[in-house]
Amino acid sequence: MRGLKTLVVVMGVMLVAGVAILVVAMATRVSQTRPAVMPFAAPPLDLPAGARIESMSVGGDRLVVDVVLSDGGRQLLVIDLATGRRLGVIPLHAAP
Repeated sequence: MRGLKTLVVVMGVMLVAGVAILVVAMATRVSQTRPAVMPFAAPPLDLPAGARIESMSVGGDRLVVDVVLSDGGRQLLVIDLATGRRLGVIPLHAAP
């Protein structure tokens, strides 16, 4: 019986010590200063008059913006994510 009591006390102390170690580790990670992120300054993206952005998707280092034009047409704008520069425009037309 005495051995069981000792075992329970030792496991309780280990449990409290483990929780204390976790709290200290979390506090250390939260308090670490993170390096400053360089601000991203890209040129403005000019849309045709009356156009609206329908959706956007990212693939690799490109951003593809699906634009609905004021006349109901659509086009895809391909933008380089590293520079923010427009790489091209893909007009979309319905098949006859």
